[in-house]
Amino acid sequence: MTTMNISLSDALKSFVDDQVGAGGYSSSSEYVRELIRKERDRQHLRGLLLEGPASPPAVTADAGYFDD
Repeated sequence: MTTMNISLSDALKSFVDDQVGAGGYSSSSEYVRELIRKERDRQHLRGLLLEGPASPPAVTADAGYFDD
């Protein structure tokens, strides 16, 4: 695992410390990693949602489709 140093204002540092204490995280690094993972997942989902309407339908989603 590699490291990354970030600089935060006192107000942001206090916010992170509060989130670590309230959210059951073991460290500020764990909290930041979780935020990054959630953002990565959010961006991936957004890409899929934007891709969907642009793609041709694979099958017709009629009553028979849902019965199967």
